[in-house]
Amino acid sequence: MKKLLLIPALMLGSIAMAKEYKYEITPIIGYNRAEGNLNLKDQFLTGAEFQLNTDTLLKPELSVLFTNTDYEELVPANPSTDIWRFAINGVHDFDAIGAITPLVKIGVGYETLNVHLADNKDSVFFNAGAGVKAAITENIALKLEAVYMNKRADSNLALLAGINFAFGPKAQEVPPAPIDGDDDNDGVLNSVDECPNTPAGTKVNAVGCKIDGDDDNDGVLNSVDECPNTPAGTSVDAVGCKIVALTQVVEAAAVVCPPKINLHINFKFDSSEIKEESKPRVNEFSEFLKCTPVYKANIIGHTDAVGSDAYNLKLSDRRANAVKDMIVKYGVPADKVSTTAKGETEPIATNKTSEGRAQNRRIEAELIKN
Repeated sequence: MKKLLLIPALMLGSIAMAKEYKYEITPIIGYNRAEGNLNLKDQFLTGAEFQLNTDTLLKPELSVLFTNTDYEELVPANPSTDIWRFAINGVHDFDAIGAITPLVKIGVGYETLNVHLADNKDSVFFNAGAGVKAAITENIALKLEAVYMNKRADSNLALLAGINFAFGPKAQEVPPAPIDGDDDNDGVLNSVDECPNTPAGTKVNAVGCKIDGDDDNDGVLNSVDECPNTPAGTSVDAVGCKIVALTQVVEAAAVVCPPKINLHINFKFDSSEIKEESKPRVNEFSEFLKCTPVYKANIIGHTDAVGSDAYNLKLSDRRANAVKDMIVKYGVPADKVSTTAKGETEPIATNKTSEGRAQNRRIEAELIKN
């Protein structure tokens, strides 16, 4: 059996084809080249195509074609034969090239004839095609196609032309992806920068955050150092604050009455829960009180200036009582320990910097002789 070649049609234009409409309908005319083995004449075609634009690789299309032809030489009277072809296709529209949108299609259909001669019966056929849509206006285009149809007894090549009308709601346009950059000039792209406002010149890690260091050389990293300006050589605790030995407390008590000692008790943020690294200092002060019955202690709570006055006063009270409770737990009689809340009223450093606020968040012990 002879097979016909599939011939795609191409056309140039100057207006971009709009592809975002939901539906397309195309009235078509064309010419059908019959294979010839069944003695059917070549035929002029009319019909229509209806396409649903979906977000899929192949968009569904319904195609209906009609033609009227005669059998050559088989019937002297040249009986007129009506041929209907119905097909369901999948259409793939490629990206537009200027005003031209190339397309391909593949599908299955059914052909029915009102006169059956030379073994030409109603039957299923398979089809494949290619073509272009050339934009005329935003939603009107010239559509040209070449469609090859093959069934059990013969095959046909249809060359089709029509006016394509696009209509219905438009799909939402996808906004363009933002262009990545480095807004804070730290060498890390915005898309991965976890610290986007790093000051210029700061050394940063792979995600744009400041590389930890020890600016005051006290052996405690900046990220956990709550006393960042400790003088070089000072003995500090786990959070970088100066360690006050018991001998210093005794010496202070001998000179000043009542002395106040910053115990450098550290709390979790916005909490009265004492951090683990500060509990040894509470224990040390408790041992001092147990060994020096001549003194009582007043635990004074202070905060920085972040938050309202009333809130900070209550927070300093909770923190002072948390320290008292721990001192009593370590064996000091409760009547030897009192508390005072100062809130943010007695800063020892500026509240305008993180370092100053860290110094203002403190617990002081006031020694009182019996």
